[in-house]
Amino acid sequence: MSTIEFNDLLVGNSDFLKPFAFTLTRDNEEAKDLLQETLYKALANRDKYNVGTNVKAWMYTIMRNIFINNYRRKSRQQTIFDNTPNEFLINHTQTAVPNTAEVNLRLKDIKALLHKLPDIFRNPFEMYFEGYKYNEIAQTLNEPLGTIKSRIHFARKLLKEQMTRF
Repeated sequence: MSTIEFNDLLVGNSDFLKPFAFTLTRDNEEAKDLLQETLYKALANRDKYNVGTNVKAWMYTIMRNIFINNYRRKSRQQTIFDNTPNEFLINHTQTAVPNTAEVNLRLKDIKALLHKLPDIFRNPFEMYFEGYKYNEIAQTLNEPLGTIKSRIHFARKLLKEQMTRF
């Protein structure tokens, strides 16, 4: 196969690689870079292509391998090693004492604001805060799921507005 025929074969099949590149990267610019690097590797390794084999599968394999190698390289580069000596922290005793009085005062204020909410918002919000799931709240209160979600949302919104006034 001549170089011109091989180049035409690659360019003709490169359109099929664009969606695959985007599904791998989830970014349009990175997908373009991946496609360009795939075509470069395919051209550079023209001698390894066996005439008559599926060129799409060959190019998909090249692209997938490039993506995996780049992913591994990025994950290694983002690793942070802390080589500082930690002798001070090992023998350090904790002297800070949490201030529970301030937390209790804030919690008391939040509970007071919560009790000022209308029952229609307060009941679903309290159940959600206690750990019930949306479906369980909807079944218990005999309301549609969307209604429960919106009431919890509005309860949060009202509480947030009242909290900013403090």
